[in-house]
Amino acid sequence: MNGLPFAQPGAPALPASMAEALALVRRGELQRASSLLMKGLQGGAERAEPASGPHTAAARFRRRDIEDVDDIRATSTAPVWPRAPAHTQGRARFSSVAFRHGGADHPFHLYVPASAAPPAGRAVILMLHGCTQDAQDFAQGTRMNAQAERTSALVLYPTQQRAANHNGCWNWFRPEDQRAGAGEPALLLAMLGHVMATEAVDPRRAYVAGLSAGGAMAAVLAREYPEVFAAVGVHSGLAAGAAHNMMGALSAMKGGAKGYAPGTQGGTPAVPLIVFHGDRDTTVHPRNGEQLLGAAAPRGMAETQSGHSGDGQRYTRTLVRSSDTKTVQAEHWLLHGAGHAWSGGDARGSHASATGVNASQEMLRFFMERPRVDKSSF
Repeated sequence: MNGLPFAQPGAPALPASMAEALALVRRGELQRASSLLMKGLQGGAERAEPASGPHTAAARFRRRDIEDVDDIRATSTAPVWPRAPAHTQGRARFSSVAFRHGGADHPFHLYVPASAAPPAGRAVILMLHGCTQDAQDFAQGTRMNAQAERTSALVLYPTQQRAANHNGCWNWFRPEDQRAGAGEPALLLAMLGHVMATEAVDPRRAYVAGLSAGGAMAAVLAREYPEVFAAVGVHSGLAAGAAHNMMGALSAMKGGAKGYAPGTQGGTPAVPLIVFHGDRDTTVHPRNGEQLLGAAAPRGMAETQSGHSGDGQRYTRTLVRSSDTKTVQAEHWLLHGAGHAWSGGDARGSHASATGVNASQEMLRFFMERPRVDKSSF
């Protein structure tokens, strides 16, 4: 599984308790499923100490094969990241990066294209995997590196530590992991800050995307850091604020968040959003994709298009334009016949389908069309 620790066909086997929890959710027995999952999570290692993000304190970063960089400090509104020298053309590299935050090791993987960085710097995409996955598996399944090579973009792949979640899920449903400057949002932003300090990055072109639990966390980051991310992509995920505990998460996954009301971003417009969701997803209900769309463009003008991918998968694509500028604020792709898997990816990765709309290509197209307009905070 991906939204929470449940198994999908072709995925690595999970403990019998996790399979039993999935069966309980599908029968609507959410209380029993929640209790079973909590026992499983408590059986994991101790959670790493809470991380303090660059919104609240200075952080020192380390990276393989380079010297330590200066402390990176932040203003009350947005991180201030020093610019690194431009990377010249050479070999592409996809490697593990040593990183320490909040007193704990949090290595991540980084893809650096072979092509030279543009004069303004590279775009950077923060990619968040689903449950039971890791950075390398997610990179293979999404094939995002191949897409990023075409645009000279960097791709940052964190891996959730099993000490934080027994099944490798991002804790998108926990209140302490839904706030800027705290918990997992602070950790992920610190990783992004490290990359922006050590690579040639255009600060107007930072993006975040994810699958399932990773998609839900991507939505949280976009809500909490609208001054950082120019756009967000969510595949088979849930809206920020859809749940605030395990029970609520299971309920939202089963049929959408009950009584969901999008939160505000201090009066600022929502970060532009692209959503993909299969209409046969039995892990995260497609209604969650609709709620994401409503949160991103609550007052926009919608238009609907129908089509099919090169291999015949049908889709319904909804574009929502802002009522003032008429620009597309959000895209929603309903993938007909698709389940809970990254569309148009590499089936050798878990939770990925080799058929259908190429979600990575469409996400990157959406991202590259949308740099941040206001760069005064950087």
